[in-house]
Amino acid sequence: MRRISIRFFAALTFVMGLGLSLLAQEKKNEPPKLEGEMLRFEFKDSKIFPGTTRTVSVYVPRQYDGKTPACVHVNQDGIQFNAPQVFDKLIAAREIPVMIGVFIPPGVVKAADSSKALDRFNRSYEYDGLGDAYARFLLEEILPAVEKLQTQDGRAIRLSKSGNDRSIAGTSSGAIAAFTAAWERPDAFTRVFSGIGTYVGLRGGHNYPTLIRKMEPKPIRIFLEDGSNDNNIYGGDWWIANQAMERSFQFMGYEVDHNWGEGRHDGRHSTELFPDAFKWLWKNWPEPVKTPEGSADFKKTFFPKEGWKLVGEGYQATEGPAVNANGEVFFNDVPRSKTYKVDLEGKVSVFLEANSRSDGQIFGPDGRLYAVASGVDKIIAYDPKGVGADIASGFKGNDIVVLQNGSKYVTFPDWANRRQSEIIYISPMGEKKVVDKGLRFSNGICTSPDQTLLYVSDSATHWVYSYQIQPDGSLKYKQKFFHLHVRDSEDESGADGMRVDTEGNLYVATRYGIQICDPVGRVHMIVPTPNGKLANLTFGGKNFDTIYACCGDKIYSRKVKIKGCNAFQDPIKPPRPGL
Repeated sequence: MRRISIRFFAALTFVMGLGLSLLAQEKKNEPPKLEGEMLRFEFKDSKIFPGTTRTVSVYVPRQYDGKTPACVHVNQDGIQFNAPQVFDKLIAAREIPVMIGVFIPPGVVKAADSSKALDRFNRSYEYDGLGDAYARFLLEEILPAVEKLQTQDGRAIRLSKSGNDRSIAGTSSGAIAAFTAAWERPDAFTRVFSGIGTYVGLRGGHNYPTLIRKMEPKPIRIFLEDGSNDNNIYGGDWWIANQAMERSFQFMGYEVDHNWGEGRHDGRHSTELFPDAFKWLWKNWPEPVKTPEGSADFKKTFFPKEGWKLVGEGYQATEGPAVNANGEVFFNDVPRSKTYKVDLEGKVSVFLEANSRSDGQIFGPDGRLYAVASGVDKIIAYDPKGVGADIASGFKGNDIVVLQNGSKYVTFPDWANRRQSEIIYISPMGEKKVVDKGLRFSNGICTSPDQTLLYVSDSATHWVYSYQIQPDGSLKYKQKFFHLHVRDSEDESGADGMRVDTEGNLYVATRYGIQICDPVGRVHMIVPTPNGKLANLTFGGKNFDTIYACCGDKIYSRKVKIKGCNAFQDPIKPPRPGL
């Protein structure tokens, strides 16, 4: 009995010692005590994601004075990476600026009776999709709600509005949500930490490596983390997708860093490296995150440091930009039935006080301005003094091109049904005939530089059609030729006005921005406008080397390195494209 008691006591001592050791180890692994303050509130008043509820956590460092707007970090899926404790340490060491952390879980739409029905979980809908909805949710709803809070000692929450003072992070679907917010609103978020990012085919994320290579560069710095044993399932291969993202960022010249491991789809690796990665994201602050110069194609066409300039504003709906032989640009304010002129010095003046609601227009080889007057169902040609003459009538057209030989083509959309649009040919002698039917909504129209191919955009699809022009004005070999990108939140490209340059590249005004296609139909670049609107464009200026864009209530211009090609000039044969 005595020997058993000794053994039992020894075993008990061992177990107790092991327990104490494990407890000590557990405490060792616990995050250190938080020096800053944590605030929490329930948010359930979203108009962007109606019906959702979530509890938002807000970290406020002790160094925050309540007077100076603080830098901001936003994290998806709530608190990750031991971020508040990391911030405590880095702020105290002055390795990052004073920063307020906002930690947001995905929304849930509660079932009316949880005993009989399942809640609706919004995580994939909010996080995995492309588009600006989640960015707007943060900027219009969550961050303003955060600024209504105050600390226990009464300090008001003041957040910096500058994107250079903001970072955003997440893992998995939360990572792609973080990147999407910065991608859509680089004015609001410029620093991104992405752990095991879901850049795969769940809700369009697999398109990002391509879009990054084509879209005009943005001021974004990004750190990527993933492991070789990450998911490889129906949506794609996470490990390959993250490397594809890094390659695309490098291709465009972005500030990108990474740390690849061997882990699975979890947050262990990202939590370990987060402090160092976060310091890298905020290096040299407050120096702004730089905008990269972009691809070779972009630098060949645009001046990286010369952006858009405002030409005029205060209009209702601008359309129909057209350039004359001198390089002066004319455009319409359709609702007000006015036509304006932009001279070579950039001064805007009224050309026509009343233009019968003209829409698309173009200059012909005779120096007249041919306008589609939708208010009177006519094509009207105006001489340099603004005196008009009827050219054709009987249909409500949209846009027009006039060839060097005097031939004219007009798009006639199916305004009511968007099913059976027409293209109308008007001969140099004024004879009119329908030369094509079937596009859903025929809109912009132009020719190739050699004036042998006619291009017509279909706004209701993602196609620009190509036709071969025949000697009698008829069209042959109709083809869905130019493949456009469509914004994730929309079903239609909104393809509208078009122009070509002397190299044969096609410039298409779309909801995504100007999509620049090579002569064989592939989009190489996408260039958004400053206000996100775009209906039409033309090349203007003395050398036709400035793009003028009609953007809703504004007109913008942008100097480029290439020259536009005008149909009133002699046809030119462009160089053979790469196939």
